Amino acid sequence: MTHTARRIGRSLALVLPVVLVLSGTLAVSAVPWAGQGSGTQMLTASSTDVSTQAKSRAPQDVLREKLLAELQEKDPAVALTHLQREVENRPSLAKHCVSIARALGAAAVERFGPTRAQSYSRPVCDTAFAYGVLHAS
Repeated sequence: MTHTARRIGRSLALVLPVVLVLSGTLAVSAVPWAGQGSGTQMLTASSTDVSTQAKSRAPQDVLREKLLAELQEKDPAVALTHLQREVENRPSLAKHCVSIARALGAAAVERFGPTRAQSYSRPVCDTAFAYGVLHAS
């Protein structure tokens, strides 16, 4: 008896979300949206839209934005130090280190000018920061 109840529960757990999503999609697609003038259009969702989940931002993108903000608030030396620590703590970020350091170099040129930005250069991710400074100059 317990085995049968478990099977039914698992089946419902798999089927119920699909039914709810599809019924909600059909309900939304059938509602004429207000404020669209006389040529009323319907909003429809394709099956690919239903199955696509919202993607979270990649860790390297989050880190890049955090470090660029830090560079604006403080200086490139602080941002480069934190980049080095993050790469040491999370080795999976190492393959993105060069692109992040180049972005920091370019941002440093925008904020401080090429000469001052170059003075912050250090061997984080080889010479990627210096390359970013040079390329943005």
